[in-house]
Amino acid sequence: MHQPPPPTRPRVLHVAQPVDGGVARVVRDLARAQLSAGVRVAAGCPGGELGAELRELGVDVRPWGAGRSPGPGLSGEIRRLARLVEEVRPELVHAHSAKAGLAVRLAVRGRVPTVFQPHAWSFEAVGGPTAALALRWERWGARWADRVVCVSQAERATGLRAGVHASYAVIPNGIDLDRHSPAPAGPARAALLPDLDPAAPLVVCVGRLCRQKGQDLLLRAWEHVVRQVPGARLALVGDGPDRDALRRRARALGPAVRFAGAVTDTVPWYRAADLVVLPSRWEGMALAPLEAMACGRPVVLTDVDGARESLPPALAPHCLVPPEDPGALARAIAALLPDAPLRASLGERGRGHVQSTHDVRHTADRFAVLYRELLGARPPVSTERRESLHP
Repeated sequence: MHQPPPPTRPRVLHVAQPVDGGVARVVRDLARAQLSAGVRVAAGCPGGELGAELRELGVDVRPWGAGRSPGPGLSGEIRRLARLVEEVRPELVHAHSAKAGLAVRLAVRGRVPTVFQPHAWSFEAVGGPTAALALRWERWGARWADRVVCVSQAERATGLRAGVHASYAVIPNGIDLDRHSPAPAGPARAALLPDLDPAAPLVVCVGRLCRQKGQDLLLRAWEHVVRQVPGARLALVGDGPDRDALRRRARALGPAVRFAGAVTDTVPWYRAADLVVLPSRWEGMALAPLEAMACGRPVVLTDVDGARESLPPALAPHCLVPPEDPGALARAIAALLPDAPLRASLGERGRGHVQSTHDVRHTADRFAVLYRELLGARPPVSTERRESLHP
């Protein structure tokens, strides 16, 4: 008896810009988990480290020339993306971050099931007339997303308060627990900072050097930390547009602050740290604290969107401080650095929380359910409908 061929698994097209930092890590880890689950995965991005990593995983990577921010070349970027979608013929498109979300929704306009994941709202990243324009677009563009996926309930609430009325889903960020695991600090610290006194308390901040991540606030706090914890050292891991301004600010602190620059693997820095700090001004749900906790390290965070949800409730009194408050940040750091037993306890509890709540395999499972829901609610995209993709 003739048996029908098994149904093919859906082809998902991830579109990403930027191609570094937390967005790139989310796309990479999600793609790896989806490939392991048998999903056919393609990606459109401007290359970079993310493109190379995805190719190594076996993802069908298609170059998409696009800048990090909207500009005069946007119309060309949209046309190129429409052609890319036509070539890949995905069953579903998953756009990551504001720029990719803008281009995808204008290129596809609802003709293919579309998931938009902002990874923090665009209108929070700018001010004045630009913020008003970004908010107007997010309100308008929501009609071309079958789901807007937020990484925290707080991020969803921010969108709703701003008038972005969409069909929302909340799927917290996930961490690759095979890569992010505890290890003794000594070997990592000796390899990364061979001239550092092994007994010196070390705080690490991992993130793009930009206003969002708040390293300027951390440097202001650090002036107070070194008075209370002599010998404490701070390592800023990452690069970005605020690098030169931060270096100028740090000169007065001398050897108490190190700039590590951009790194391909942040895990050794987490393991080298006594404490990981992220003083963000806004987030959806930052990846660095989850990665640090997965490595068994305690964290101090500003209480912005997603921060409270990323922690077990018992850790909040030790680990959360008000945003834009260098004094409170300094007090929290200075209280934890001398208390090794408390740091060890916080790190252990944080690791258990991430294992139970933020395993990327669970995240991939939740996206699989969402994809099936969307694909089941939409008919297959016909050839005639695909021919209309070009804007």
